Amino acid sequence: MSYQPKFTITPQLLTRVEEIAALRGWIVDAAVEVPWIPALQKDTRARIAHSSTAIEGNPLTLEQVRAVEEGRELAAVSTRYKQEVLNYFAALRHIEKRAKKNLITHEDVLKLHKIIARNVMNQGEAGRYRTIRVRVGSYTPPLPELVSGLMFEFLEWWNKASRTLSPVLSSAIVHYRFEAIHPFADGNGRTGRALALWELYRRGFDTHHIFSVDEYYWADRPRYYAALSTVRQQGDDLTSWLEYTADGLLLTLQQVWKRVQNLSAHSKGKKLVLRPKQEQLLQLLRVRGSLSPKEIWDGIGVSKQGAMDLLRPLMEAGLVKREGTRKSGRYILA
Repeated sequence: MSYQPKFTITPQLLTRVEEIAALRGWIVDAAVEVPWIPALQKDTRARIAHSSTAIEGNPLTLEQVRAVEEGRELAAVSTRYKQEVLNYFAALRHIEKRAKKNLITHEDVLKLHKIIARNVMNQGEAGRYRTIRVRVGSYTPPLPELVSGLMFEFLEWWNKASRTLSPVLSSAIVHYRFEAIHPFADGNGRTGRALALWELYRRGFDTHHIFSVDEYYWADRPRYYAALSTVRQQGDDLTSWLEYTADGLLLTLQQVWKRVQNLSAHSKGKKLVLRPKQEQLLQLLRVRGSLSPKEIWDGIGVSKQGAMDLLRPLMEAGLVKREGTRKSGRYILA
């Protein structure tokens, strides 16, 4: 018997799915014209790797995660924490290369887990379903002898019936059901979130790979865990979980849309391609409101001349302007 998820399409959920579909369309249409998309993809990978590993207790900051990916040395950082991050980057590259994969098999799930959990397992073996009983907080997942059969039923649903649903819903169901089965002795959280992302890729939802919904989960972990727990408390009814994840995806897309708009800024009909430091500067101005020249070069780590080289095209494009006297002037968003 195939897995049959239980849920209700509430007016709130329907509205969210429609809003997400519309916003996703705007992003995809705009992103096609943004030459800086590769840099945005790299940044998104770092954000996903950081947030998904941080949910499980990895203490590395986003900047440290970026340093790990770039091969820079980090003093006094555990080898295990670095390995977790490197594994997750490898997992993201793995599913990106297989974004168009039609069927997901047991072997695909085992391979993904092996990549994610390599050399960082607390118990069990990477790439093999668990043979021991486990407990997750107050939740006791199914017995190990039931795991293979439950995964078979789950994958049968995923590869067939899930296609009738919006990817917004199917990815959330994939996420929850995998966590409920908890097929591995360790590393289920990271693997489940990666599988949910893979579903968005497979269904052509995130064609440019620039969404990082895991940041939403990490920003309020207690709410994330509570949302998972509520499903069990409500007799495996997924409605509240689907509403929660849809809210998260909508918020994520709203943030992506703002970034894409910055990247595709126009000046007199000509496109301004923002450099990473320029986007960082615009973000700093959004947060602080105004900045002195010294605050700019200190805030983004550039020289005085470097700051001016970044500011000049932004001012010419009408994105930033200067207020005040020559000595006491400050820069603000136009």
